[in-house]
Amino acid sequence: MENEVKKKTSGTLLIVASAVVITLGIGIYSWIKSKSYETTDNAQLDCNIIPVRSVVNAYIKSINFKDNEEVKKGQVLIVFDTIEISAKLRGAEAALHSAQSKLSAAKNKAYASSENTIAGTISTESTEQSIVSAKAYLEKTQRAYNRSKALLSIKAATQEQFETAESNLTIAKADYSKAVDAKKSSSSTTLGLKSLAKSDENQINLAVSQVEQCEVDVLLAKQQLQYAIVHAPCNGIVSKRAVQEGQYISSGQNLCSVVDNQNLWVSANIKETQLANVKIGQSVTIKIDAYPDMQFSGIIESFSGATGAKYSLLPPDNATGNFIKITQRIPVKISVQNMHNDKVHELFPGMSAFVKIYTE
Repeated sequence: MENEVKKKTSGTLLIVASAVVITLGIGIYSWIKSKSYETTDNAQLDCNIIPVRSVVNAYIKSINFKDNEEVKKGQVLIVFDTIEISAKLRGAEAALHSAQSKLSAAKNKAYASSENTIAGTISTESTEQSIVSAKAYLEKTQRAYNRSKALLSIKAATQEQFETAESNLTIAKADYSKAVDAKKSSSSTTLGLKSLAKSDENQINLAVSQVEQCEVDVLLAKQQLQYAIVHAPCNGIVSKRAVQEGQYISSGQNLCSVVDNQNLWVSANIKETQLANVKIGQSVTIKIDAYPDMQFSGIIESFSGATGAKYSLLPPDNATGNFIKITQRIPVKISVQNMHNDKVHELFPGMSAFVKIYTE
């Protein structure tokens, strides 16, 4: 009887000892494994939510989507009434044609002025030659007059010859004075033509500037006409419609938002005490709270530039009031590697997630 009790006691102790050893082994193994990863449930799905804003001032003609509808990139979402915009485009094009005509006229006028300037310069050069010729003739008649006067004094020439020489000298002086005056007049005319040509060249520059301004106006009007049709910026879900058909919209006014659910990532907020072993490029396992059976793999892509508290509207200032130390969290962006397109429609930005970061 005592032997049976001893055997039972020994068996019980053996079982208890085995259980303790197993439990201790599991605990040690779990502790060792816990050093090879970091976890947090302070994480959520994230993506780009693109606001769609108006670039024109116009009435809405039609809205081609329903709230929370899936759309493709480039799909027409909203069409504005283009009557006023088209009228502005036609006015800008008419102004451009007018400016181009003025430019052509200015070029023709400048060309004519340039030709007149050249002609004036040639005329001035011609009058200079006339002066040389008149001066030579004056000098010749002066010598003839002097000879006739000297001969007349010794009765070697007649009075008629002297008067002829005197008359020729008077005519030569008049021709010389006329040639000099003609040169002055021609020079003044040439200077005036040069000034006019310079002015006409400046008119060309002004006309070119007007053409360029009109071209810009036409370009802006064409862009406004293009912006009158609003397209989806990406594949996703369009939501938060803020307008109605027939409503007058101002430039910059919000129309709707498109959720780019094709490119999701996870924003995890890691405690600062966990960051020692967390590095960019480490593998991550991701689970979504809404779908416990879904599991995705990811890679740490980047760290935020500051703690989440620093990005808040009123960041805390530890220099004021009583200080209570609070463990801060650093936002970490985790790219999802095995996101299947057939699962995208089941996932929405803002969903809570659990991440396990493998640090070894």
